[in-house]
Amino acid sequence: MPVKLSAPTPASLLPVRGIQLGFAKAHVRKPNRKDVLVMTLVEGSRVAGVFTKNRFCAAPVILCKEYLAQTKGIRALLINTGCANAGTGENGLNRAKQSCEALGTLFNLQANQVLPFSTGVILEPLPVDKVIAGLPAAIANLKEDNWLNAAEAIMTTDIVAKGTSRRLVLGGKQVTITGISKGSGMIHPNMATMLGYIGTDAAVSQSALESIIQHAVNKSFNCITVDGDTSTNDSLIMMATNQAGNTEIIENGADFITLRDVFTDVAIELAQAIVRDGEGATKFMTVTVESGKSEAECRKVAYAIAHSPLIKTAFFASDPNLGRILAAIGYAGIDDLNVDNLELYLGNETGTDVLVAEKGGRAVSYREEQGSAIMKESDILVRVVLNRGKESITIWTCDFSYDYVKINADYRS
Repeated sequence: MPVKLSAPTPASLLPVRGIQLGFAKAHVRKPNRKDVLVMTLVEGSRVAGVFTKNRFCAAPVILCKEYLAQTKGIRALLINTGCANAGTGENGLNRAKQSCEALGTLFNLQANQVLPFSTGVILEPLPVDKVIAGLPAAIANLKEDNWLNAAEAIMTTDIVAKGTSRRLVLGGKQVTITGISKGSGMIHPNMATMLGYIGTDAAVSQSALESIIQHAVNKSFNCITVDGDTSTNDSLIMMATNQAGNTEIIENGADFITLRDVFTDVAIELAQAIVRDGEGATKFMTVTVESGKSEAECRKVAYAIAHSPLIKTAFFASDPNLGRILAAIGYAGIDDLNVDNLELYLGNETGTDVLVAEKGGRAVSYREEQGSAIMKESDILVRVVLNRGKESITIWTCDFSYDYVKINADYRS
């Protein structure tokens, strides 16, 4: 089960004026599950996106980048689960284009006004006929308060749907932000095997929206890892519909930082939800590396810890075999690291902070029963203080359990 995570309620996911969502059960891979999602945007909406850096990126990722570069008049999104349409070559591109053309025809739009997204099994052809056949049903139930159904329609190995909302006042006008995401395995930055969609009814300039998404993704989806595998299909989309009536928000203008920070909070919550729903996860681990010379070296240490199967399995077993953490710090790739200067702490969400190692070895004050007690909890903090600078980074990960192997062994069955 997910680590302290439950699905949102329909009422908790607030409608965003100018965005409608509709789903269908198109039997893309499995029968009787929501697997096609259509999102429509009112004319004049602004859209920004960031995508996987995997060189084997999926056909829909290639098209999304192309379409976003061609037009600022994006009016619809089409998402399917069950098939990633990755590793499918020219045939995959053609099938993705066909789906955009089909939805565009139904809405009297150009194909490049429709952004396609897919998630699921790699190296299999997209059953585009099934996707297209599901479009009328998805269009028939388009509505603004369909966010929970939308969150369910993009799930793959996720156990629970993921979504959250915020309301704030900008320039005297009430503004809504709602976001959904999916992801459970093949999770690693740049970005993670995830899809994320965050919409607002605020008026936001294109350049401001681009700035917001870059800031938000670097604080959220680029700070999570489940298994260290960067997917082929990762996509995060932010949409602003200009329906709230506020004065358009521009970079360096009034309310820009406020809106950026709320967007970022939403993105962090969605990203953490992915880790809490990590495949087979039983522990949610926060890894903080402090006092580094650069953010880059802090990331190296953090991900060396978060990616280690030895560390992740020890946390699953609640075994305080914490020498494994020191080993990971040592091979993280900081050639001039003085291990005698660093400190390692183990903590929990209640504020307990136990010094485990200092001066190149085990802290004199540390007792194994302290580590054992913390590692039995579901939320755990690993804090490394390098004592060589002022930079820091925080990332989130989970443990490896027996179920992680079972889920991925059976993924295609």
